[in-house]
Amino acid sequence: EFTYIKKEQTLTRQYIIVQNDKLEFPIYLYRFSDNEYSALWMKCTHQGTELQASGDNLHCPGHGSEFSNKGVVNQGPAEKNLRSFPIIIQEASIAIDLRQS
Repeated sequence: EFTYIKKEQTLTRQYIIVQNDKLEFPIYLYRFSDNEYSALWMKCTHQGTELQASGDNLHCPGHGSEFSNKGVVNQGPAEKNLRSFPIIIQEASIAIDLRQS
């Protein structure tokens, strides 16, 4: 859920972490707007370490690689961008298509 209530105010999260039993690592689902999201596999492209979410960036605790909220390498040693998944927005729900990258 991107929206939540705190002290009687409705707030919106920047991102959520989605777990799926079919994947070894979670997915970082980032919200740019009501109609634009990115779904990124939280596996570093350098040596396969699970990434940590930090606001609008993903950080690798193994060797320090950093990725943007669109999966682009901001800092190495990783050279390849993150695997992303297509997103399908249907009314009040968001589906992540795991079949493609």
